[in-house]
Formats: sequence, structure tokens, C-alpha cells
Amino acid sequence: MGWIKYFQYTLSHPSVDNASTSSRIAAVSAASLPVASPSRLPGILLAFAVAAVAYGLGRMLPLVGGAVFGIVLGIVVRQVVPLDARFQSGIRFASKQVLQWSIIALGFGLSITQVARTGLESLSVTLATVTAAGLAAWGLGRLLRVHDALKLLIGIGTAICGGSAIAAVVPILKPDEHDTAFAISTIFLFNLVAVLTFPALGHWMGLSDLGFGLWAGTAINDTSSVVAAGYAYSHAAGDYATIVKLTRATLIIPICLVIALVVAWKHKRSGATDFSLARIFPWFILWFLVASAIRTAGVIPAAALPVIHFVAECLIIVALTAIGLSADLRRMASTGPRPILLGLGVWAAVALTSLLVQHLIGRW
Repeated sequence: MGWIKYFQYTLSHPSVDNASTSSRIAAVSAASLPVASPSRLPGILLAFAVAAVAYGLGRMLPLVGGAVFGIVLGIVVRQVVPLDARFQSGIRFASKQVLQWSIIALGFGLSITQVARTGLESLSVTLATVTAAGLAAWGLGRLLRVHDALKLLIGIGTAICGGSAIAAVVPILKPDEHDTAFAISTIFLFNLVAVLTFPALGHWMGLSDLGFGLWAGTAINDTSSVVAAGYAYSHAAGDYATIVKLTRATLIIPICLVIALVVAWKHKRSGATDFSLARIFPWFILWFLVASAIRTAGVIPAAALPVIHFVAECLIIVALTAIGLSADLRRMASTGPRPILLGLGVWAAVALTSLLVQHLIGRW
């Protein structure tokens, strides 16, 4: 894969300026482009160029993050600049293939042993919040008449890990690009609210450091938002919240597998003869597990981990930028406020359920 070449390049050239955002994103681009046919180059180059700007803005405003800037800038560019047919193949490639690479790269940042230990400690709260998110998305989504794909994306994003979870299920569900963009934007809105309000609410309720870390790790979606809220409360809360969040993120593996089986069952029930489970099976999730196993085995030197984290972040920004470049703002506007109300209801259900279960098991 192209990003592996970039790992090798960066490790062999430690003098590369850390602040040179555009050139580093371009390095990832150059390493990745050989896997694409020439017809894809215009769309891929556009996605990387917009993503470079999004990355820089995300560094200046980490509360928002590069991923959100990527999808927003992608939507803006799509509306302002006419994108003819020559861009479409590359944009589709970036929104699908690069998306899967980003999930695999994230696996290198997760140690299976660490995840297992923290996962057992927070299992009851995590399972309760995931269940609450699923039930709230289903019930409130029906009440608000939000269609199934958008309802599922918002529910999974709130339950697991925001944009990363949505990104992981997109290759299986294959929703419209504007649904994906709308779901991520909705998730981000309530991430921002959580970062600004959770620390003050935690102090008001008298939560312990671990109690707040568990609440933030299970009730805030995006990892950067969890980190921001956790460390705003205390250093201990930030450490614990981060580990809980990474543990919670691993639930995307069984979620993806279940969704793939459900999609296969629906196609079989409809009598489709050209359907293959192997075609929609999330094979990239298996590579995610392989990456995590390599991380756990200690094969990767500690000095390489920041590079891998950087590449994973770049790839997901590029993928979400491509989704933004594919989104139709007029179709998103026609959806109305119902998805935002759904996101609010699901997020509130998750936050309250986390506090309730903590209170019942004495982790307050």
C-alpha cells in the first residue's frame, strides 16, 4: 500500500519538517497515487489538496479537527467549483479505498491487551450506552420519519466513535454521499456541545476523575473531543477517557460484521442472484485486527507510532474530504432539521445512560 511507502520514507528522513503540513500530505498523496489509474488522478489530487488545507485548519482549531474541516471544505468546493466527469472516478476512489486504508492504519494505534483490560472495566457502561443509542435511533428515527440509512449512520456514529464508525460502515451500507456528510456533521455538532459542557457538568455532579473519564469515554463520540473534554477535567480523567474511547471504538468490528450479514440476508430474501457476501464483507476490518496484533506484538518501534498516527489521520481526512466533494448540499438541505433532532435525542440517551449505569454500579 502507498502509505507503507510513506512510513518507510518518513522513518528514513527524520529531518522532514513537522510543521510542513501541505508537503507531508503531498507525500502521502505521492505514495498512494501509483495504485490508482491515470483517470483517477484529477479527483485524487483534488481530494488531497483540499485535505491538506483541512489538516492545517484542524491543527489550528483542534476542537473542530481536520476530519470535520475536510468534509465541510469538500462540500463548499463541490458547490463553488463545477466538478466535471473527469474528477468523479478519483473522488469515488478516495471516498472508498482510502477510507478503508485509514481504518486499517488506525489499528496500529491500538494494543489488544490494553483494550481488553480497559474493556472489561468499562464493559457494562459501554454495552448499555450502545444499546441505548440503538434503541433511541430506531424509535426516535421512526417518530421523526428519518430514512433507514441516515438513521443507522447517526445511531452508529453516536454509539461507537463518531466519524470513524460512520466511515467504517459506509463501504458495507453504501449510503448516498450526502447522507454520510449529514451524519458526520450532526455528530460533530454534539461533540462540540459535549466538549464545552461536560467538564462543568462533571464538576457540578461531583464525578471522580475515573467517573468523568468513563462518562466522557462512553458518551462523547470523536476521539479528539474525548481527549479535549477529559484533560479539561483532569489529567487522570483524560488518560482514562482516552483508553475507554479506544476500547469502545473496537466495537465497530462486530458492528460491521453484523451489518454485513444483515445486508446479505436482505439480498437473499429479495431473491437477488447477483449478490455475493464476499463482495460486501468488510475485509479491511480483518486487516485492522492484523494491524492491532502487530502493534501488540511490539514489532513496530515506538518511534514509528507517531508517523503511523499521522498517516492514519491524513488518510481519514482525505477520505472524508472526498465524501464532502461528493455531497449534494441541496439534497442535504431538503432533509430538514429532523436528522439534527435525531442526533440530539440519541446523544442525550447515551449521555444519560452512561451516568445512570455508573451510579448503579458504584463507579460515580
